[in-house]
Amino acid sequence: MGSTYGDWLREQREAAGLTQQQLADAAVMTRSHIAHIEAGRRIPSKEDARRLDKALDTGNVLSSFLPGDDSAIADHFATARHLEQQATMIREFALSFVPGILQTERYAHAVLGVGFPPLNDDERDRAVVARLERAKILNDPVSPVVWVLMDEAVLRRPIGGADVMAEQLTHIVRLVESDRVRLHVMPLGLGAHPLLPGMVSLMWFEDQPPAVYCEGMYMGKVHDAPAMVERLQSAYHLALGDALPMKESLALMRATAKDYGHHD
Repeated sequence: MGSTYGDWLREQREAAGLTQQQLADAAVMTRSHIAHIEAGRRIPSKEDARRLDKALDTGNVLSSFLPGDDSAIADHFATARHLEQQATMIREFALSFVPGILQTERYAHAVLGVGFPPLNDDERDRAVVARLERAKILNDPVSPVVWVLMDEAVLRRPIGGADVMAEQLTHIVRLVESDRVRLHVMPLGLGAHPLLPGMVSLMWFEDQPPAVYCEGMYMGKVHDAPAMVERLQSAYHLALGDALPMKESLALMRATAKDYGHHD
């Protein structure tokens, strides 16, 4: 639906004789946001669609045929990965597994081996390479800014065995110690929390509205409707207030890595 809507917007813009920049100026948006919508990578919010209709004199066509609120953009994970590469700030919440951009090769291999039906060796190897490619966004020493809120269960679940876990947790500790990542752990004793049903990735950008990617069992969804984005951001901030401070979170991660048998 995203690319179809984007094609439709481009046709309306070209029919009006406008460049992307001219439409962006008229609709009070950025040119790059217009480009993302036309390419099918983003779906405009209701407010954006109303401004586009006004700028293009299309009545309420773009607003009326907007995909349903909070619906998944086609190929949700491909969209989420593309957004991840563009983000200037990423805030992750991890419930079951270490977030993909922080995973080591052996941990990723173990995680990708637990699906059903199982991947064959070639499929798993390709998936591991793709996941490690995502992690390259951390090669830049500054951007994106990455905050990680991780349930303590992620530390306790021995994915791949003790040695793999020790290596994985030590990798995260080093990222935190180098000031590349901020980390907070949600203690198990906290109990239920609004964010607990699944993985959440909040993303901010230099020249387009924020977005959120949520993932559960065999499904995922990119949200960019402002009301839903704000709701998920608020839930994240609420959870952050209940999490351990960074110093204590780092100490817990070091101790857990040591328990798995790792010694620096």
